[in-house]
Amino acid sequence: MGNNHTLTLGITGATGLVGTQLKKQALAAGWGVVEYSRNPTGSQRSFAADTALDLSGVDVMVNLAGESILGLWTSSKKQRVLQSRVQATRRVVEAMLASPRAPKVLVNASAIGFYGEPGDQEVDEHSPAGSGFLAEVTTAWEAETQRVEAAGIRVALIRIGMVLAREGGAAKWMRPAFKLGLGGKLGSGRQWMSPIHLVDVAGIILAAASDANYRGPINAVLPEPVTNAEFTRQAGQAVHRPAILPAPEFVLRLALGELSGLLLGSLRVKPKKTLELGYSFQYPDLPTALRDVLA
Repeated sequence: MGNNHTLTLGITGATGLVGTQLKKQALAAGWGVVEYSRNPTGSQRSFAADTALDLSGVDVMVNLAGESILGLWTSSKKQRVLQSRVQATRRVVEAMLASPRAPKVLVNASAIGFYGEPGDQEVDEHSPAGSGFLAEVTTAWEAETQRVEAAGIRVALIRIGMVLAREGGAAKWMRPAFKLGLGGKLGSGRQWMSPIHLVDVAGIILAAASDANYRGPINAVLPEPVTNAEFTRQAGQAVHRPAILPAPEFVLRLALGELSGLLLGSLRVKPKKTLELGYSFQYPDLPTALRDVLA
């Protein structure tokens, strides 16, 4: 998109884990940044439902808004997870369509939950939607962007895997567990996982903001998926503790209910398009990512 130093990135969900890292990388790369918040302070713009969205001066809109999927999946929680994503995306889309000088690009968060639970089968950006709650959420979420795409605005859908970060996410509970030797495999350990370092999630979003070749679904996961048993072995090595005490499947299902599917489900996702587009991972494999996150 040319001279980044003159371009401005609008970010919803800017104070979240990914948003905070994205803002840091964008500013370092010379972008201007406009943050949107439901409770704006300082220079933030309002993202409250009763306020018109001000997109003036924004060249690329990045939508990361949505309720965390962590927590017990009660029916009301599941409703909030779905509605928060669909409604936030709809608000951004409607504002872009109504704006006299709309941003030229929408980079919208999504998730690899789109693929459902394909088991041992490898999936990439060309694979169809799966089934289950998260597949339904991501399909509805992504569908909201179709109207801006039809209006000639470039849309990139970043399907994010399990985010590894020092600042939060899964590592927050992994670090103490692994240091106590409690980070054993989950269930059989044969299920596939598709994690990614936080720095690369933000890196892929920023690449999508500036490179016109990034469009449609783009997987934000490590180049190679790993089994849960391999993940726990590597995590144990990263904290210099053997990960020996496994968590049986029935215990996880009792404790977490439907959310346990996130840990026991198998998702073998490849970032085929991301690699074809030439994105260069800063943390290209699991040992490198875990050493940084769990150190």
